Amino acid sequence: MHMGRNRLEAFSDGVLAIIITIMVLELKVPHGDTPETLAPLVPVFMSYVLSFVYVGIYWNNHHHMLHTVSRVTGGMLWANLHLLFWLSLFPFVTGWMGENHFAALPTALYGGVLLAAAIAYWILQQVIIGAQGADSPLAAAVGSDWKGKLSPVLYALAIAAAFRWPWAAQALYVAVALMWLVPDRRIERLLGRSAA
Repeated sequence: MHMGRNRLEAFSDGVLAIIITIMVLELKVPHGDTPETLAPLVPVFMSYVLSFVYVGIYWNNHHHMLHTVSRVTGGMLWANLHLLFWLSLFPFVTGWMGENHFAALPTALYGGVLLAAAIAYWILQQVIIGAQGADSPLAAAVGSDWKGKLSPVLYALAIAAAFRWPWAAQALYVAVALMWLVPDRRIERLLGRSAA
């Protein structure tokens, strides 16, 4: 008896929904009804938007990746939990960075969590490919995976830049998010062909 893909996906979706809920709770309701009372919330809101986009990207890609899985293994369960661990730190680093107006150390730590999540996602991807073989649908869909290889490099550059130019680190985080927002239809196309 093995766990089905749907149960793994449902658990992961629930965790990601909770992560988004916790992040939005960092946006404290201001005491006052003037535009000035909203000003302190701007950095917190901006960091929330960035993290919301990142969680959305992970949710979207995770959903597509799991649709290539025919049988869930123990290794996949642990690799998935490892990814969810790093994603669960998003509310903390998002809130800390926003509350401190994108200061150097919170900005660097934010990048550290992004880097760890990217590595964890890659590990999950490799575990799935390893369990299903080099000729698996996921291996075929991923191909050279230039975005997956470039992202950790840009995160590492951003972490280093954060201590001297925090704005440059933020620009790199936004650039990586925009890179992943461009629809990646590889897995969809592959699943469409196999269904046909």
